[in-house]
Amino acid sequence: MARRLPSSPPVLPGFTAVHVLGSGGFADVFLYEQDMPRRQVAVKVLLDEVVDDRVRQMFQLEANLMARLSTHPSILTVFQASVAADGRPYLVMELCSSSLSDRYRREPVPVSQVLSIGVRIGAALETAHREGVLHRDVKPSNILMTAYGNPVLSDFGIAASLGEADPDEPIGMSIPWSAPEVLSDESRGSIQSEVYSLAATISTLLAGRSPFEVPGGANGAADLMSRIDKGGPRPTGRPDVPPTLERVLAAGMARRPADRPATVLDLVRGFQQVEAELGLPQTHADVAVESWAVTTPTAEGDRTVVRALQPPVRAGRRRRRRRAVLGGVDGTGSRSVGTVHRPGSSARARRGPRTTVVWASVASAVVVAALAVTAVVVVTRDADASIPTVAGISTSTTGSSVTFRWDDPGLRPGDTYVVTSGGSTSQQSGTSFVVTGRSGVEECVTVAVNRDGRTGAVSDQRCATIGGTS
Repeated sequence: MARRLPSSPPVLPGFTAVHVLGSGGFADVFLYEQDMPRRQVAVKVLLDEVVDDRVRQMFQLEANLMARLSTHPSILTVFQASVAADGRPYLVMELCSSSLSDRYRREPVPVSQVLSIGVRIGAALETAHREGVLHRDVKPSNILMTAYGNPVLSDFGIAASLGEADPDEPIGMSIPWSAPEVLSDESRGSIQSEVYSLAATISTLLAGRSPFEVPGGANGAADLMSRIDKGGPRPTGRPDVPPTLERVLAAGMARRPADRPATVLDLVRGFQQVEAELGLPQTHADVAVESWAVTTPTAEGDRTVVRALQPPVRAGRRRRRRRAVLGGVDGTGSRSVGTVHRPGSSARARRGPRTTVVWASVASAVVVAALAVTAVVVVTRDADASIPTVAGISTSTTGSSVTFRWDDPGLRPGDTYVVTSGGSTSQQSGTSFVVTGRSGVEECVTVAVNRDGRTGAVSDQRCATIGGTS
């Protein structure tokens, strides 16, 4: 399919267009210079041919929700959202240097960096899920790198949002990283399908290819869909990837949704355990323990509220319908390998009200006045006596790190450890925590158990000097 030419950048008050950054099926992205404050920004502009009254209404309804999400440190910051004089909605976003798709085929990405990316992006997804939002297009090209080298999740998918609004309109997906139940039209997206996509993305960064891609073989859309449907992704093939990580990724990409981790946070805990196994510093999982308040819809069809986040996958397999398979460039300027635009079923519209009301849109972000600040990672409460307490933390040191270890005080499935070190807090399921630094520096930690959003008593503080004796 021939690539279209980018649209003309709209005239935006306070901004000067510089040049096009990328083109996709639903939007173009332009580099603009903002007048005040002076900075360069990326502006995503919806195409004129996809804009109608319904799209404008969805844009307004979803803007407040996405403004909240963009405050997460691993979600792309959105500065402004509005409608240009020519009627096209646009977003003003943080300018990022590149996407991960620009790198993984060019050079091996270190295991330590991939694990850190997995934890950070997984925490962003978990936070979105707790806010009632599914991304539905997690892939390497939607993970951007900021000027400081930090990964951020971008593009919450106007295509998916448009498709969800009307069951008879198409939805978009990227085949190499889509779960089999989504490709076979058994599900239009769930938490388990996002677990799959994140695991597939992390596997891609390690292997230098998507999980079901065969080097030198047939890797068209139909070939990939057939392999994904059968399950059993290829191992990464890297000798520096430990077997534990291969197992974590295989579980995340299990053929049956019920065999995958129940939440993205569970997958993140697996990544953190591998970090501990390799003696790497623990990457903090910035997840809000308590989700933001979800209010009742203020108008019929308000698509910013989710009443049931994870509808069950329908039993049985539908007969597959014909699909139009497209290859193109997504809104970030990165080529999307095998994107399906699948027609919906009119039968879906006859089922009555869906339990899931909305998916987040790429048309996002109006800054909300008096937006409440959300506590990240852990909410401090009075200790619950029914939650076990960690005791007897031991240490072992090297010239550049200190490892803190403790015995399991009796965790239940779903419990996590809340580790505080140097003023930062993280959640994990493993019973060790590694801190790196200069020799001679003293490091201290405390550990508590979090159960169902409640944090138990904090352990006694344990300190050790890097390079010293335990």
